[in-house]
Amino acid sequence: MRQIVTFDAYGTLVDFQLGPTTLKVLADRLDLDRLNVDEFLDDFRIMRFHAVLEAYRPFRELLPASLEIAMRLHGLEYRQSDGEALVAAVPTFGPHPEVPAALRALKSRYEIAIISNTDDDLIAQNLANMGVEFDHVITAQQAKAYKPSRQTFEYAFQTMDIDPAQVIHVAQGWEYDLIPTRDLGLARRVWINRYGHNGSIGARGSGDYQPFDELPDLSGLPALLGC
Repeated sequence: MRQIVTFDAYGTLVDFQLGPTTLKVLADRLDLDRLNVDEFLDDFRIMRFHAVLEAYRPFRELLPASLEIAMRLHGLEYRQSDGEALVAAVPTFGPHPEVPAALRALKSRYEIAIISNTDDDLIAQNLANMGVEFDHVITAQQAKAYKPSRQTFEYAFQTMDIDPAQVIHVAQGWEYDLIPTRDLGLARRVWINRYGHNGSIGARGSGDYQPFDELPDLSGLPALLGC
């Protein structure tokens, strides 16, 4: 039976260095000594999540708009160049170290696909950085919706011409991926909880959204899925 392993990209496969990159961009022109960095980055994360729940707009617009709100909340002057620099950095992010080998192993048995909250042109270089070819790449730009919207997943299944019961979804994003996929009838779901072992907020998950498997990274995924 045909099966597809679908992946969230940023955070799951791509080492999404958004926090450090944001601070570096701002530190080039602002004094951040008095900034509560953890609170600022958490507010930026929350603003991005709120933004994906609104009417669709390209990621290259959503990211700067979310940054601007977070900066204003913390009394920081926003400039258009801040958002532009952050967007320009996104394609430079490479994969987590174990990802290419894990993907190559999975390709021996499965089709592999991306379902990502991004624009086509932004993710193209991230995928090239992995050095592994995907059978399908689905973006929010194509679906005209962001996860956690069901529209994004339904568009992906339709585009890949696959029944959800033949899909294994693998993702780090709890609120973006694990929560909305509980009731989609997927074959299996795997939570890549990269940050659950260092006490970081938002990495606890919930038994209410079982069944799912939990791994700390992708290194154990091929064995879990029989490769």
